[in-house]
Amino acid sequence: MTEPILIRIRNALAKVLRPDGRDIVTSGAVQGLTVGEDGRVQFALEINAGEKQEAERLLADAKAAATSIDGIRDVSAVATIHSAAKPQPGGHDNPLGLKRVPAQAPDLLTGVKHVVAIASGKGGVGKSTIAANLAVALAQTGLRTGFLDADVYGPSAPTLFGVSGKADVIDGKIQPVRAHGVSVMSIGFLVDPEQALAWRGPMVTGALRQMMKDVAWGDLDILIVDTPPGTGDAHLSLIQTKRLSGAVIVSTPQEMALADVRRGVELFRKTNIPIIGVIENMAWLDAADGGRSYLFGEGGAQKAAEALGAPFLGAVPLYPELRIASDDGRPLATQDHQGADKFKTFAEAITGFVNR
Repeated sequence: MTEPILIRIRNALAKVLRPDGRDIVTSGAVQGLTVGEDGRVQFALEINAGEKQEAERLLADAKAAATSIDGIRDVSAVATIHSAAKPQPGGHDNPLGLKRVPAQAPDLLTGVKHVVAIASGKGGVGKSTIAANLAVALAQTGLRTGFLDADVYGPSAPTLFGVSGKADVIDGKIQPVRAHGVSVMSIGFLVDPEQALAWRGPMVTGALRQMMKDVAWGDLDILIVDTPPGTGDAHLSLIQTKRLSGAVIVSTPQEMALADVRRGVELFRKTNIPIIGVIENMAWLDAADGGRSYLFGEGGAQKAAEALGAPFLGAVPLYPELRIASDDGRPLATQDHQGADKFKTFAEAITGFVNR
């Protein structure tokens, strides 16, 4: 099966070596890599001050490598010179600054049976709210459940689970926070909530790896990963780090959802990750007269799933109680509400899929 074009470009760039023998991708020199639908590639190449003499050669080799990929029409790249000093005390491999970083294990999640990614083609679809309630619903079935908030720039787990404060670190291992029967980890438990993280790709990837490798997850039946919106480096890192059991795509009903669902489905399919199904969020608003108001259109995500041959797990209406519960840190899945029944149904579908 053909690899996504972004992965092919990264693999091609990884063949370009710096003077010290490291490739420009894993060493963190390639920054801001994007690929437009028109086949145009853009990125920056960060060169250490000591590599200044090699900058022109490295930039030319990198552009040639990206251009060699079929479907690429144009490559726009610039080289920037920066200090060799690391941007964080712990460096790219330890951006969280743990005092003792344990040796990397062959499998970053050795005690986890199944890992399920919750993804969306864009932001603003309520993906994190869905993911948190799915995790709670799974825990209610008796499964040992974990929740990893992989959105480093916009962590929402502290609010959704109603917990605050810093996570403990014992013998170099970050301790997940327990809430509503779920073991939860988020960058929000590790940095000041008012701090704006100005981290670049390698730092974000390093933080994600640490929240898998350096967290005391213990033995889990299932780990729900709330991925950032879109299809970026965090998704690729997750895919390449641990064989996912499957992915759930969350979208809204607009007709434009077709493109968003397709983007998410194709990323996972092309990396051989099974699609568990599509959930349509904000599907309708129940009117006082018993009817339904389709504020964002009707059935776009369901139609998209059908067009792509992906399972459709169901729709979640616009429950005012869901918004209130999320703001209050009391997941709707814990309450006596018809929405809780929907999340229970979704959880059963996920469990059935990973255990088949």
